[in-house]
Amino acid sequence: MSDSRALSSGLSMAALGARIRAERQARGMALERLAELSGVSRSMVSEVERGTKTPTVLVLDRLATALGTSIARLLDEPVRPDVVVLPSDRQRVVRDPSGWERRILSPVLPGVEFEFMRTTLQPGVDAGEFDPHPPGSHEYVAVETGRLRLTVDDVSHVLPAGYAAYFPGNRRHAFANDSTDPCVYYLAMALGQPAGSHRHALPGGGPVD
Repeated sequence: MSDSRALSSGLSMAALGARIRAERQARGMALERLAELSGVSRSMVSEVERGTKTPTVLVLDRLATALGTSIARLLDEPVRPDVVVLPSDRQRVVRDPSGWERRILSPVLPGVEFEFMRTTLQPGVDAGEFDPHPPGSHEYVAVETGRLRLTVDDVSHVLPAGYAAYFPGNRRHAFANDSTDPCVYYLAMALGQPAGSHRHALPGGGPVD
């Protein structure tokens, strides 16, 4: 039976799975190749695409990274590149069962891989390590409340409220809240383009599922 729960506001698991499958097929990528690039098991990728498994935010990010895109593009359709106002009830929200929330504040624009988000980590929550994005990616962090531990390539930086940081997005990075208070921070991410054209079939690749 298909999982009808919504990972984000207003988006069912079936709709999310269909978008992931469409992005994969648009790149001529076999399901096995997406599993290999993302480090997510083939069975998990298959279940997510069918809408029968709810992915964690970390798994969803790994799938998006392997596809050369962002979580935002997997959750929303592109809008016309004009003035866009996003009321709070139209902002996509993804929640992880470990105790953190990501609210996407930027619209999805055609041909633009940029994401602006507000993240809340509950006390003692470790959001886990995120895979490197393509070379040329940039990430900017600003802490609103609490204290964030940002780790880039195994080097940790403690950022209290009011601090900001930048790091190249093509490095391993992790976010955690070691304190007893919630931590709220903003992150802006501009993705570089993967080497070669990711919209074309992979040389020598197998058939697309």
